[in-house]
Amino acid sequence: MGADEQTSLNKKMTQLFLNFFKPKQANLKDEVLSGLTVALALVPEAVAFSLIAGVSPLIGLYTAFIIGLITSILGGRPGMISGATGAIAVVVVALVVQHGVEYLFAAVILMGLIQILVGVLKLGKLIRLVPHPVMFGFVNGLAIVIAMAQFAQFKTTTPEGLSVWMTGMPLAIMILLVALTMAIIKFLPKLTTAIPSALAAILTISLIVIFAGIDTRTVGDLASISGGLPEFHIPLVPLSWETFMIILPYSAIMAGVGLIESLLTLTLIDEITETRGHGNKECVAQGVANLTTGFFGGMGGCAMIGQSLINVNAGGRNRLSGIVASVGLLVFILFLSTYIEMIPMAALVGLMFMVAIGTFEWASLKVFRKVPKSDVLVMVLVTLVTVLLHNLALAVLIGVVIAALVFAWENSKMIRARKTVDENGVKHYEIYGPLFFASALAFGQKFDPLNDPDEIIIDFAESRIVDHSGIDAVHKVTERYEKLGKTVYIRHLNTSSKVLLNKAEKIINVNYTDDDPSYKIVVEKNASKSFV
Repeated sequence: MGADEQTSLNKKMTQLFLNFFKPKQANLKDEVLSGLTVALALVPEAVAFSLIAGVSPLIGLYTAFIIGLITSILGGRPGMISGATGAIAVVVVALVVQHGVEYLFAAVILMGLIQILVGVLKLGKLIRLVPHPVMFGFVNGLAIVIAMAQFAQFKTTTPEGLSVWMTGMPLAIMILLVALTMAIIKFLPKLTTAIPSALAAILTISLIVIFAGIDTRTVGDLASISGGLPEFHIPLVPLSWETFMIILPYSAIMAGVGLIESLLTLTLIDEITETRGHGNKECVAQGVANLTTGFFGGMGGCAMIGQSLINVNAGGRNRLSGIVASVGLLVFILFLSTYIEMIPMAALVGLMFMVAIGTFEWASLKVFRKVPKSDVLVMVLVTLVTVLLHNLALAVLIGVVIAALVFAWENSKMIRARKTVDENGVKHYEIYGPLFFASALAFGQKFDPLNDPDEIIIDFAESRIVDHSGIDAVHKVTERYEKLGKTVYIRHLNTSSKVLLNKAEKIINVNYTDDDPSYKIVVEKNASKSFV
């Protein structure tokens, strides 16, 4: 390769690299400032989730840095922020208490491998099975959880170690600073958009507190965030089957919770930005991120809906904002911890209150009387489970199951049969609606073997057999007619129904001609073949 060709190749590679990070829907300033805003909001969240999991605050901060950086570069949803989350922290606390932090690191590594496998198998598309009412319930529940989590900052600890509500001047100062933060975030965009309102609010409240000497809780009161670079660390656990069985349940739950929350957040950001992310790519990125953080002493994490909304609302639409947020967090840990610890918690509480207000789907309250009661039930139930149990995966799973059962029940009532007798005395049953487990009983009740003629035709032109219960329902009908010496013909089965019947040849015997998709079904013990 000549010098000119090498130079041309280098230019192309450089351009591809720059295009990968080049903002397409926002300018560079918005990306950088929104990333810095997110980095500031990540600090107390990571510290709080570390304390919930029973590990050092630095573990949560390192986790937020590593996962945030990798998913920003490799993820399927530019602009989405990932890091240490409460959903994962709640899962791992029992593992840390019973077996120690080294088992946590091993579990996070296995979690990452499971998530990579899900992405490689392209199972991320299963998120499409989540109905809209479940999405509404998930988002509303999460908004309430975000808001409720902030109330802990309005409490103080007594000398006896009891947590009690603030009173008097400390409470008044806290409420005033929170209200001022929310007011700046709300009204500043009407005056200028030169700087993200959230970042302006945090800086303004911090300057007021510092220069006015106001005594209020700061980030440093939670824990110190000073530290060095994360170090590579192989988990100190026995490489045995017993260890694998200890961590497997936790890893599987963490992987499931992480992917559900990440993919639902991805869907929400898609709707806000009117763009489309890539679910399977995000699954792989989450897996790689958790696999990496496990080898660097991390606690595992996933997408963060609150921080993602902060980023999007501040103008972050591309990978650069997420990269700035994660690198900014590392810079805070290495060089600026003293200053970050001076930020008043009231500013961050006000920010999270505004995130909760923006996250809540207020429009969902207006559709209660306009949508089926079953949808309202699913929406409310998912919200309640999310709020009461703080288990997002369980809430979504319950919502999907109930929605599926309602769907099955409604479709079971759609099975119908139009009955006619032709000039040859053959009775026709024209079936409408899907034949599956929920409609199988109603299907069998449509027939009258005792009073029907010697030959009947069941026409599936407007129906199809969906599952084994549908096959069994057809078998039972043909068996009832066979016992009376009568013959049943089946017509117009679609391709998928034919495949199901062919697979069930041990139950029923299907015969059909080449010129018409009509099938005769007889009970296997007769084993006779005839054609329509």
